[in-house]
Amino acid sequence: MHIVKSSELLKNTAHPFFDTAEPENIESAAKIIEDVKNNGDSAIIKYSKNFGDGDFANSNDFLVTDKEVDEAFNLTTNETIKALETCKNNITNFAQEQFKCIKNLDLEIDGSYLGHKIIPLEKVLCYVPGGNYPLPSSALMTTIPAKIAGVKNIALTSPKIKAQTIVAAKLGGADKIYRLGGIQAISAFAYGSESISAVDKIVGPGNKYVTFAKKYVYGKCAIDFLAGPSEVLIVADDNQDPRLVSADILAQCEHDKDARGYLICFSEDFALKVIKEAKKQLENLETKEIAKISFEKSIAIIAENLSEAAEISNKRAPEHLELMFENAQNLSNNFINYGSLFIGAHCAEVFGDYCSGTNHVLPTNSASRYTGGLSVFDFIKIQTYQMLSKNYACELSKSASQIAKQEGLFAHKLASDLRRENEI
Repeated sequence: MHIVKSSELLKNTAHPFFDTAEPENIESAAKIIEDVKNNGDSAIIKYSKNFGDGDFANSNDFLVTDKEVDEAFNLTTNETIKALETCKNNITNFAQEQFKCIKNLDLEIDGSYLGHKIIPLEKVLCYVPGGNYPLPSSALMTTIPAKIAGVKNIALTSPKIKAQTIVAAKLGGADKIYRLGGIQAISAFAYGSESISAVDKIVGPGNKYVTFAKKYVYGKCAIDFLAGPSEVLIVADDNQDPRLVSADILAQCEHDKDARGYLICFSEDFALKVIKEAKKQLENLETKEIAKISFEKSIAIIAENLSEAAEISNKRAPEHLELMFENAQNLSNNFINYGSLFIGAHCAEVFGDYCSGTNHVLPTNSASRYTGGLSVFDFIKIQTYQMLSKNYACELSKSASQIAKQEGLFAHKLASDLRRENEI
């Protein structure tokens, strides 16, 4: 981790700290997607073998069977299952309360009947990475809000899926569980194949290839957002425990070599304490080979004051934002761009990753300027309707016909004119 002063950043928006480049356009990935689109299961089998995502004899091997689900529960310790159930309960409770905020709307005004209906999506895919580590938490985070929203067909896929991820998928409510991954999986569920039904939406995190694939198929189906790599930004004053700050930074850095931890503090002395502590913690960290690389590329920023810290944070719009300073709760409204917010020294980001109840599928690369994290809202569509009385239609046609005339759309004008009472 290297140290920069806030003045350097505020004068230079091209600084790596503000680097939020679009997902890489990978020409080979586009060819793979088109191959799967055109050749279905045979292409899925070919690329799964080529990329080490699975050696399938035929398409029957794509799906995790009920027997394998039972075996996965037997292979998973009771302690792990209990922990997953705690996470499930907290995520479910939060998602249920979120869903209560969504209501059908019915309005009656002067002979017009307007409104909207909340309708769940029919089919979704929850993608769970299976690269460096199994991620059963992502299985819970993606399936549970879909279930709460009322999605009838929830598919989950993860390459070389591990027992604990199968357990989490089952606990979360997945209807079908697959052992597919990568570009070929995204393409298969976007376009469909002989053995796989196309879905309405694909959600969940992934590496740069998965992210590119999601970007490529968007339009054929919906996606949540383009995410990755993971990042945390911590705003901490000098009174904080450097051990907690450094541990939270390393928790992000261990995801992969492209993950980043950022610190905004108010003295170089505190930044150096955090760096010293992080290096000490790295010595005994099982994931130090990855975490060390990410940590060395991370940045500590020395801000003049809290106002400047908020300005820098809002411009960066991080995925995870931790506020560790005096009176953080009352001052948190100064921070407006983040995927998820963690207030106070006790509120480690790791709790949001697993079990506090909020979702950990979050926007990265400054996307929190315009979107929030995954939630029940991602699994519904709001569809409007209207019905007009004869008298109100006659009245409304005056305005509609005039606007149609101005736009030069005369069939529009005719359709409106015919609703006038004196011309019916």
